[in-house]
Formats: sequence, structure tokens, C-alpha cells
Amino acid sequence: MNPYRWTILAVGTAAQGALAAVQQGLPALGPALRDAYGLSLPEVGLVLASVSWGIMLTLLAWGALADRIGERTVICLGLAGATLALTAAAWAPSFAWLVFALAVAGALGGSASAASGRAVMGWFDRSERGMALGVRQMAVPMGGAIAALALPLAVALGGLRAALLLLGGACAAGALAAGRWLREPPPTTAQRPPVAAPRPLRDRRVWRLSVASALLVWAQIALLAFCVLFLHDARGLSAAAAAGVLALMQLGGALARVLAGRRSDRRGPRIAPLRRLGLATAAALLATAALASAPLLLLVPVLVVAGVLSMSWNGLSFTAAAELSGRDQAGTALGLQGTVMRALSAGTAIAFGALVSATSWPLAFALLAFFPLSGALLTGPLVADEERRTGARHEWLRRQSLSPAPRV
Repeated sequence: MNPYRWTILAVGTAAQGALAAVQQGLPALGPALRDAYGLSLPEVGLVLASVSWGIMLTLLAWGALADRIGERTVICLGLAGATLALTAAAWAPSFAWLVFALAVAGALGGSASAASGRAVMGWFDRSERGMALGVRQMAVPMGGAIAALALPLAVALGGLRAALLLLGGACAAGALAAGRWLREPPPTTAQRPPVAAPRPLRDRRVWRLSVASALLVWAQIALLAFCVLFLHDARGLSAAAAAGVLALMQLGGALARVLAGRRSDRRGPRIAPLRRLGLATAAALLATAALASAPLLLLVPVLVVAGVLSMSWNGLSFTAAAELSGRDQAGTALGLQGTVMRALSAGTAIAFGALVSATSWPLAFALLAFFPLSGALLTGPLVADEERRTGARHEWLRRQSLSPAPRV
């Protein structure tokens, strides 16, 4: 296989990481945003949500555009535009302009998500694709973690404007890297069976996988959002120690995405292991609920396992969506999946917080297990479909190996 695929993976991961830094690193600027603009807590929440709303509105369109004109142009245009929008946000004269500029940054930066996944899929054979897309998805928690460490330092050294410009610089670097190193993959028709699939918007399998993924992501969002608060307020752990547990959870989740992808490369299926991880997440959440009042030596490891499992399936889901639709429609499929996931999980943090307030932490964790369980069960018909497609692929490869070599 072409060794240049590793360059493509590095560029795609960097582009995804730049977007993740903006979306997931922004909460680290909460205090600075509040002080600079005199915001209330709901207004701070609106600022933090603006990037995600922008991404959700344009993700499908960027994916479809990547299928038409290629990933290089899409990522360059999108991340360059996000750089300008973040620069405008750094000089936003009011709260309304700040929200608008950040929403535009998300809408343009969303190009990196679907297009980078399509690029990676095109360069990696099925035997490495799960690992490669797992690495790309690893950039999401890693990009957020790096930004969470770097942005407060930028605020301390140069104020809020410097921090927003730093995020803009990350997007600019992603755009430049894509323009310099992204290329179309070499033709490999002889090595890859053709994919006969309807358009993603008309493919019930892609919709089913997208809805199932949205149900699975509820647990991830809730655990990442409330882990520190639960350990600090309900269990008396210091804020620093609780943040350390969250960091361990994120690092474990990033590694688990790569390992899950690599394991699926070796064994073949994507959806069957995704389903098992969803069931394991539900079981870990129920164990967390049962141990919510237990000694921390028992509770914390189980909570970390639940968090890691809640993030581990993500790369498998995107790989499965891309393979359902094939290379030519992968951008649209990834864009659709990302849009559905974001739309159906947009209120997760609010709903889980309200559930804790109305009931208790143990009951909230137990009820949260319903969502990954439902997501796992929803993928049932897709497992059988994947087995059928895998059998057809093996037969195609067998026939190719038996075909006589062309005469020269």
C-alpha cells in the first residue's frame, strides 16, 4: 500500500483536531468570556453552544460538496473561512456579534469533519481503515484536551483576544496543511469491490446507524459534562482530582477508539463490535449507578471504564457509515451521520442535569443506560446486513484472484 497514506492521515487528523479545539476547547474560556462581556450563565452557555449549532447546520452540505469537488478544496476553504470568523470573534464588539462570529466559525470549520473522514477512507484499505478512522476520531478528545490546557495560558498572557486568535491559528494551520499535502488517492479499482448503495439520504441503513449513534453519544456527552461535578459535589473530591479523572477518561477514550478500530480491521466487522461496546457501556452505567455511594476506590475505576466505553465506539460508527455508502458518497454519508448525531443529542447536557436535579445521581446514571442500550439494539438488522456484505466482498476478491492476468 502507498506509504503516502500516513501523510493523509496526519493531515486529516490535524484538520479534525483543529475543529475539536474550537468546539471543545471553548468551555475553557468560559470565565474570560463572562468577564469580558458581562455575561450571565445562560448567555455563557449560548456562546459555548454557538459553534456546535453552526457545525450542525452545514455538516451535511460540506460532506456532499466533498463528494463533488474533493476534500482538499473543501477543507482549505472551510478552515480558512473559520480562521477569518475566529479573528472577527476576537474583535467582536458585543455579545450578539460574538455569538454570530462563533456560529459562522463552526459552520465553516465543519468542513473538516466530513471531508477529512472521506480523505482517510480513500487512502486506506479496509484492512487498516478502522484503525485510521479511529486515529482521526482520536483527534476529537485530544484536540479538546490540548485546547483546554493552552487557552487559559493564552488568556493569562494576552487576554481573551489572544486565545481566540490562537484557535484561529490552529484552523489556519489545518487549511495550509490540507492545501499542501492532501491529494486524491491513486486508482485501486482492481483491489476494491464496487459498492452498490443508494444515496445516503435514501439509505435506511445509514439513517438507522446515524440514529443509533446519536443514542450512543448521549452517554458520552453526559459523562464528560457531569463527571467533575458529580465527583466534586456529590462525592467530595477536590476540583483538581475530579478534573484528573475526567482527563484520564478522555485519554482512555482516545486510545480505545484506535484499539477498537484496529481490532475490527483484523476481525472484519464494524457494526457487531460497535453493538457490543454499546451494551458494555449500558452495563458500566448501571454499575456506576449501583456504586454511586460506594467508596471512591470502587466507584472511580467503574466510572472511568464507563466513560472510556462511552467514547470507544465512535470511530467504528464513522467507518461503518463510510463503508455502507462507498468512497464516492462517503462525504455525504459522514455528513448525514454527524448531523443526525448532533441534532438528536443537542439537549443531552440540559436533560441530564434536569434529571439529576429531579431525582438523584444513581437514578440518573441508571436511566442514562437506556440510551446506549437502545442504540445497540437498534443496530441489530445492520449486523446481518454487514455479514451479507462481507460475504459478497470475499466472493468478489476470490473471483478476482482466480481471474487470468491480462496479457501485456
